[in-house]
Amino acid sequence: MPTIRTTHDTHANPTDTDVVIVGNGPIGAALSVLIAQRGWRVTVLERRPRPYRLPRATSFDGETARLLAGTGIGPELGRVTEPANGYQWQTAAGAVLLDIGFTTSGPYGWPDANTMHQPALEELIAARVKGLDGITVLRGHEVVAIADGEERVEVTASTDDGATRVLSARWVVGCDGANSFVRDHLDVPVTDLGFSYEWLLCDVELRQPREFTPSNVQICDPARPTTVVASGPGRRRWEFMRLPGESAADLNRDETAWRLMAPFGVTPDTATLLRSTTYIFQARWADQWRVGHVLLAGDAAHLMPPFAGQGMCSGIRDVVNLAWKLDLALRGLADESLLDTYTQERRAQAKEAILSSVQLGRMICVTDPAAAAERDATVLANRRGRPAGRPEPAKPLADGLLQRAPGAGAAGAPAGAVVPQGRVSGPGGSGLFDEVVGRGFVLLTTDDPHTVLDGERLSFLAGLGTHVVRLLPPGQAPEEAGGVVGVVDTDDVYRPYLARYGATSLLVRPDYHVFGAASGASGAAALVDDLRDRLRAAVPAGAAAHPAG
Repeated sequence: MPTIRTTHDTHANPTDTDVVIVGNGPIGAALSVLIAQRGWRVTVLERRPRPYRLPRATSFDGETARLLAGTGIGPELGRVTEPANGYQWQTAAGAVLLDIGFTTSGPYGWPDANTMHQPALEELIAARVKGLDGITVLRGHEVVAIADGEERVEVTASTDDGATRVLSARWVVGCDGANSFVRDHLDVPVTDLGFSYEWLLCDVELRQPREFTPSNVQICDPARPTTVVASGPGRRRWEFMRLPGESAADLNRDETAWRLMAPFGVTPDTATLLRSTTYIFQARWADQWRVGHVLLAGDAAHLMPPFAGQGMCSGIRDVVNLAWKLDLALRGLADESLLDTYTQERRAQAKEAILSSVQLGRMICVTDPAAAAERDATVLANRRGRPAGRPEPAKPLADGLLQRAPGAGAAGAPAGAVVPQGRVSGPGGSGLFDEVVGRGFVLLTTDDPHTVLDGERLSFLAGLGTHVVRLLPPGQAPEEAGGVVGVVDTDDVYRPYLARYGATSLLVRPDYHVFGAASGASGAAALVDDLRDRLRAAVPAGAAAHPAG
C-alpha cells in the first residue's frame, strides 16, 4: 500500500500556491499553463538549473497538436514543426512490411504527424509561461520530501546553494520523469513488462535541404535493426540497435555513429552530429497515479518503447485530462473523487499504448536471420495488394466520467470518443472549431438550447464555463442562433457526426472526449443531469468565478 507522511491543516491557513508541479519538462510546463489559464497559482520546482537543450521526443500526432494548441501556442506550432509524409516498416531488402500515409489535414484539425525539435517546442511553452500571471518557476530546486495533509501538501526542496525551501499547496503533481522522486516517494507499485533493448541514438542537423520519403522508416534488418525519423525542420535522427555480444562502449562513440550513418549519405560533410548516445527503452506503468493530494503524470507514470511515437503524446494527454479536473475540484464544483477518474481513464489508455509499442518493438528487434525471414514472409503475405493505411483514430476512453448507456453500466456510443475538429463560421469569423468557439466544456446542439434546457440546467452549464453552441444549417447566419453562439459547419464535420449516432446534442469535455450524446429535449436534459450527478456537486451561484490570486 502506498505510504506518505501526513500533516494536518485547515483552509483557515492559506497555502503558498494552489498547485506544485515537480519537473519543468514539456509535460510539467504544459500543465502549469493549463492550470494558470484557469486562474490558479502554480509553482514549478525543477532540479536542473538550466533548460535541457537536447531533444528526446521527435514528433507528436494530430490529436496532441490540438491539445498543445489549447495551451495558447497553436499559432506558433507551424514554425517549429514539419508535417511527416509517411511511416514505413521495411525489410533489409526494402520490401514494405507496414505502410502508413499521413495527411496535413487530419481529423482533429492538424497534420496527422508533426515532427519537431523538442527544445524549440519547449521554448514556445516557456514563452507562454512567461506571459501568464500566476506561474512561478523555481530552477535548481530538487524536491526531497512531500507531506500530505487533509487540507494541504507541504513540499520540501533542496536548492543549489544548499538551503532548504518548504512550499505548501492544495495539490502536487509529479512530472519529474522516468526516475521520478515523487513516484518513488509515494511507493506506488509499478508494472514492468521487462521489454528493453539498448540503442545508439544519433541526432543530426543537415547542411543542405534534403527530402526523405517517407519521412519515417523502421528498417527491420536482423543485421542491425535501424530507425530513421524526421525530428523537425532541417534535423533527423538515426537509431541503431546494439547487437548481441556488442560492446555498449564501442557502440557509444562518434566514429561508430558516422560509420553507421554513412550508407544513408550522412557524413561530416553533409551533416553536423548534434548528439550520439546510447539509451535503453523500457515498458512500464505505475499502478496508482493518485495518492491523496499527490498525482503522477508523463514519464513518472508510464514509459514505453519509441516505435509508436506515443511517449510525449501520452504525457500531454495526461495533463490535459488532469488540468480541468483539478480546476473543478479546486473550485468546489466536483468532489475530489473526480480525480480518481484520472487514473481510471489515463492508465488504461497508456497501458494500451505501451502494449502496442511493445508489439511493434517485438517486430523490429529481431536479430536472428531465420526468425526475421519468417516474419517478413508472414507479414508480406498478409499485406499483399493493400494500399497505404491511415493512422488509427485517437483512442477512446472505455470508462470514467462518461455518460452511461440507458440500462447499462457501460458507456454508450459515442461517449469516450475524441470529437473530430473541422472549420466552422461563427459570429467572429471562420476557423477551427476550438478557436472560434473556445475551449472547455461544449454543448453542441442542432436545437435552440432554450427550448430543450430549462434555466436551471443552463445555469449549471454556465457554472462550469460551458460553451453552449447551436449548430446551424448551411445558409443561415451565425447571428440567427437565438441568443447563443451559432456556428455553421463549414467543413461538414459535425452534422454527419451527430447523424451517425442519431443525436441532436453532443456534450464534450474540456479534453475533447465526448461525455455523451442525446436526441430531443428529454434526451438533452437527461444528458446534462447525468453530468451534474457524476460530478457529485451542486453548482452555487457565481461558482464560475476564479480565485483572486
